[in-house]
Amino acid sequence: MNKEILLKLEQRLGRLHARQRLGIETDHEAQVFGQGINFFHIENWYSVHSIIRTALKLTGLYRRGRRNAARILVRHNDIRFKELPSLFDGFTILHISDMHVDMNEGAMRHLMELADGLRYDLCVLTGDFRGKTFGPFAATLNGIARVRAHLDGPVYGVLGNHDTIQMIPGLEAMGIRMLLNECETIVRDDQRIYLAGIDDAHYFKVDNIEKAGSQIPDGEFSILLSHTPEIYRQAAHADFNLLLSGHTHGGQICLPGSIPITLDSVLPRRMGAGAWQYHNMIGYTSVGAGSSIVAVRLNCPPEITLHHLRRG
Repeated sequence: MNKEILLKLEQRLGRLHARQRLGIETDHEAQVFGQGINFFHIENWYSVHSIIRTALKLTGLYRRGRRNAARILVRHNDIRFKELPSLFDGFTILHISDMHVDMNEGAMRHLMELADGLRYDLCVLTGDFRGKTFGPFAATLNGIARVRAHLDGPVYGVLGNHDTIQMIPGLEAMGIRMLLNECETIVRDDQRIYLAGIDDAHYFKVDNIEKAGSQIPDGEFSILLSHTPEIYRQAAHADFNLLLSGHTHGGQICLPGSIPITLDSVLPRRMGAGAWQYHNMIGYTSVGAGSSIVAVRLNCPPEITLHHLRRG
């Protein structure tokens, strides 16, 4: 453990939080069975990744899947809220998730080209910055820095199940405000909305929605960033208006009709990709800009999303 990083983490998060998170990572970061919401974690079973790759090559789908993985789409999601303050009518959020920047250089180049032509008020990154789940992360930070140079305005982020908390100082040094069970206030004149973010809930289980939402006054418009949508019940009953997440990749390798073989998540399938609603909360699950395990996509194109908040 780099002592300089540890010192920065303790200054940023407090000694107890930093050491708890690092200890949990050390105990479980490469575990295949038994940790987190799911019992089985294929992303940590590295010996099977080459088997999947070989199987796709034998079926003739590998090259097509590689090309698909670089063809990122820009999706638009218009959402109406009667609780939205009037000055935020038309407020636009660029949502990027699951970049896995060291997995597919072509996809990241396309992402940067797309980002240069977009207009939005702030950007949110919902985790899984790196491809592997443990080990060195310098290449990941270098890749994120290249993407960050193409993003305008304030940028906020949360960590995913592939990410180590040791990345926090580097991410924040490049101007990404990371929310680890924390909340920020977004102000327009005398009106405001609240943006909260939680630490990884899927694998490391270090999320704390109560702490993240504790600074939000009753009845105020609020958005929660979470890497995984699996905390949808907790978020809805904590009165968040909007939940933005990723993690599922929409299945990544899907049957025709974008039917996922697996979502690697414990949640209703209707919440596995795109827009959905649970009680009074609107949700959106990004299928991600990158790819996990193998840099291949079939019947599930990668995406970045512009969420247009409307009043009404």
